[in-house]
Amino acid sequence: MGVKKNFVLDTNVILHDYKCILNFEENDIYIPIVVLEELDHFKKGNEQINFNAREFARELDLIANDKLFKNGVDIGEGKGKLFIITAGVYPEIFNTSFVERTPDHRILAATYNLMSDKKKCTTILITKDINLRMKALSMGIKAEDYINDKVTDFNIFEKNHETYENVPPELIDKMYSGDGTIPLTELEFASDIEPQECFVLKSVRSTVLARYIPQTGLIKRVEKERCFGIEPRNAEQAFAMNVLLDDDVKLVALTGKSGTGKTLLALAAALHKNESYKQILLARPIVALGNKDLGFLPGDEKQKVAPYMQPLFDNLNVIKHNFSYQGKEIRLLEDMQKNDQLVIEALAYIRGRSLSETFFIVDEAQNLTPHEIKTIITRAGEGTKIVFTGDIHQIDSPYLDMFSNGLVYMIDRMKGQNVFAHINLLKGERSFLSELASDLL
Repeated sequence: MGVKKNFVLDTNVILHDYKCILNFEENDIYIPIVVLEELDHFKKGNEQINFNAREFARELDLIANDKLFKNGVDIGEGKGKLFIITAGVYPEIFNTSFVERTPDHRILAATYNLMSDKKKCTTILITKDINLRMKALSMGIKAEDYINDKVTDFNIFEKNHETYENVPPELIDKMYSGDGTIPLTELEFASDIEPQECFVLKSVRSTVLARYIPQTGLIKRVEKERCFGIEPRNAEQAFAMNVLLDDDVKLVALTGKSGTGKTLLALAAALHKNESYKQILLARPIVALGNKDLGFLPGDEKQKVAPYMQPLFDNLNVIKHNFSYQGKEIRLLEDMQKNDQLVIEALAYIRGRSLSETFFIVDEAQNLTPHEIKTIITRAGEGTKIVFTGDIHQIDSPYLDMFSNGLVYMIDRMKGQNVFAHINLLKGERSFLSELASDLL
């Protein structure tokens, strides 16, 4: 057991993880009363942060008593105590440094006073707001991010697929004949290969794309399969299409920069498999511009979210342009949309539903919290396949980063599971100009 510390929690930490108070071991936790005031504003609504605000209030109610404001209450065995800071002088130095007494500044003041009162114990402000951490440091206050769900191994998001050199030529010859498989045990480096991993095998005379199928213990050759007019243009896209078409892979993560074809491949594979699923569902989270609520936008619910869903419709139009206007494929797509077999809508409207026999594609998943990702996956019923796509370098949420967003958290926790596959797409295929801009700008 180390030296006991005092942690002051900002509102955004609780909105990010309503069970956060359980993650500070034996240390004491302090919540300024202004945080409870802010949480009160988030209780109404259907978004995940609204749910988290309500759940934290319930958690607090279970442990609260009259000691909460003076002596603190025990959080649990092996844990510290929880205190609510209700009073305190607003330090003169804050009047000098900050023009307004905003909630953030009141949280800083409460932390400053606690630090002054308990000099023998280290006091740390925990906040996901980078600016608030900078302000805290300017006041001599220690401040840290909430790192309980941060990913530490980031290599899998930066590298390409593995390429294994000097493979015996006869093994690759076997993969080009018969059923296109060889047992995993025939490879010298078998212990290095994870379930559903995709890689390249090279010999002195040939090369083959391959994937390890853990359910059978076999290495299977991967071919470039054309689906609904969309054909993979590189090895990563071929790998992606392969796992997307495999019904035994229930959970897929496609990461990569803009223009690598993540959503287009997922949609094309879903349409190719339309007879295997009752519904194809495309959704994306809404991150409002300028932190304005959707209520500020004109129109009804569908009109409000339409601009945010347009990229998904754009991918559908790319597929439609591969076929004749009077073709059977276009008629199939129109019938599927009319019968709600193909649905594109905001992720908020799907929350709470149980999804069975659904091919569910969640776009821009890097803007989801770990708890939101868990909520979505736990909605999966029998026969459902979930595909998360996203660019971990393009995060619009102010309180998430490339180490703590739900997409990387899910990949980090799920890797090695037989039903999960992750493909990192590196090469942009939208256009030469798009690829050049992505690399240089």
